[in-house]
Amino acid sequence: MTAHYDARETREQAAREADLFARLPEVLRAAMAAPAYAERLRGLDPAAVTSRTALAGLPVLRKSELPALHKASAPFGGFVAGTPGSFARLFTSPGPIFEPEGRQADPWRGARALFAAGFRPDDIVLNTFSYHLTPGGFIFDASARALGCAVIPAGPGNTEQQFELIEAYRPVGYSGTPDFLKILLDAAASAGRDVSSIKRALVSGAAFPPSLQAEIKARGIDAYQAFGTADLGLIAFETEAREGMVVNEDLILEIVKPGTGDPVVPGDVGEIVVTSLDPHHPWIRLALGDLTAALPGTSPCGRTNMRIKGWMGRADQTTKIKGMFVRPEQVAEIGKRHSALGRLRLVVTRQGETDAMTLRAETAAASEALREEIAGTLRAVTKLGGTVELVNPGALPNDGKVIADER
Repeated sequence: MTAHYDARETREQAAREADLFARLPEVLRAAMAAPAYAERLRGLDPAAVTSRTALAGLPVLRKSELPALHKASAPFGGFVAGTPGSFARLFTSPGPIFEPEGRQADPWRGARALFAAGFRPDDIVLNTFSYHLTPGGFIFDASARALGCAVIPAGPGNTEQQFELIEAYRPVGYSGTPDFLKILLDAAASAGRDVSSIKRALVSGAAFPPSLQAEIKARGIDAYQAFGTADLGLIAFETEAREGMVVNEDLILEIVKPGTGDPVVPGDVGEIVVTSLDPHHPWIRLALGDLTAALPGTSPCGRTNMRIKGWMGRADQTTKIKGMFVRPEQVAEIGKRHSALGRLRLVVTRQGETDAMTLRAETAAASEALREEIAGTLRAVTKLGGTVELVNPGALPNDGKVIADER
């Protein structure tokens, strides 16, 4: 595969950035027509937000906040100016979080992810994501149909009936979790059913470790991964280069220090924050709670957008120590108060029958005075006592973890 979905995928990154940030002010104006965004962005001049630096000054909206916000102001927490009836479909995800689907073609931005995985118009796709109340099934269904594929809306489970559909329609593609693909293949082998028509897959929603990748490939299926959410649809996707995931078009993706809205140093692991450019249902700096890191350069496949390593864990590392919650944003606050510090990691252990915490801090200016100052800040911010260990720059892992609970 060498072709691309459209010319936008291979444009210069500077041209892409200029396009995204030229469109952003109008999206911000549309967002501020909704009461919750109007309050969060009070006093903002949308015309001034035309760069990543300016965008980074806006508050983040944490996905973990949405259930309470949606409950307080049903259904969308005041973040959508349009009425529920102005959308095509209305869903719910655990929380509950309520998600609308737009009326435009490819509302979840997934067609180019399927194209990168080798799907083409007139392919038949077996879609095994759930169609029941949650948007998963419809995300991949709408994306495949936008590409020009025919979709078998199978959903998960009921392998016997799925075998009948596969043998009758001979789908060339599969979309669903990698786990269910293995279940389907194993069940077919045991029952002597023919599922050999399936040659490619786009998988998401669960881990796809190298061992399972190798097993699926050995069975003659070329499987690619995609990263997405029920709020935003497809955010990034794997390509033939197999070097990370390319960020989707029409999204601004930032990577920030966990617990903050501050961008990380390029290459560092941090939390994914996404701004979408759909004026009907905009997301402004939605912090997903997922960790990743950016890859340098552009993909060998020719796509020029930002690349990420994929899902690298969860950013919400809040833990309870001696009966009190300690949060990543508190660790970040300690760093802000001491400019000589680099990466920080709060390590939580047990000493005897008591919780204990040690703040490990990178610095090139270690001294006993600095250590004592940081210990005082640690107590002031967390209301808990702990030890401080100063380490050399680069000594702490670049994995986005700021609280390591080792109890």
